[in-house]
Amino acid sequence: MMILLLLMFLCGGWVFCSNRKHLLIVLLSLEFIVLILYFSIYYGFCMFNYELYFITLFISFSVCEGALGLSILVSMVRSHGNDYFSGFGMLQC
Repeated sequence: MMILLLLMFLCGGWVFCSNRKHLLIVLLSLEFIVLILYFSIYYGFCMFNYELYFITLFISFSVCEGALGLSILVSMVRSHGNDYFSGFGMLQC
């Protein structure tokens, strides 16, 4: 089980590092990595019979991170018309 989670984590990291054109693909790969981290922490806590309060805190922070990324994507599409990184200068307001 842990080898499968590690393989999925590495696949998500590979997609995050290799695809740098679209912001949506980068955000989806980050959410995939967070989801794999959630499953691995949950698996570890259940294996050792720990309390699951940290899991609730982790998933709430990951939801906030996803909402922030989606709002940045929407504001970028509204201001520039697409989600390409090449057409977006990081120094302009």
